[in-house]
Amino acid sequence: MARTDDDVFGAPPRRKTTHEIGENLDMLSVDELAERMELLRTEIARLEAARAAKEASRRAADAFFKA
Repeated sequence: MARTDDDVFGAPPRRKTTHEIGENLDMLSVDELAERMELLRTEIARLEAARAAKEASRRAADAFFKA
């Protein structure tokens, strides 16, 4: 198993920055909560953009087939 530089100095492994809906938040620091909030805001923006693109495609298809 490969060791990283952090392992050499005994630093605890970094938590991965992900979020699971309904996850217990008690053990997270204020900074970790802020990081998760930003992650979720970014994901919401990505979802909204995808939805808008699909709605535009659907409107274009509807307009094409109504003509």
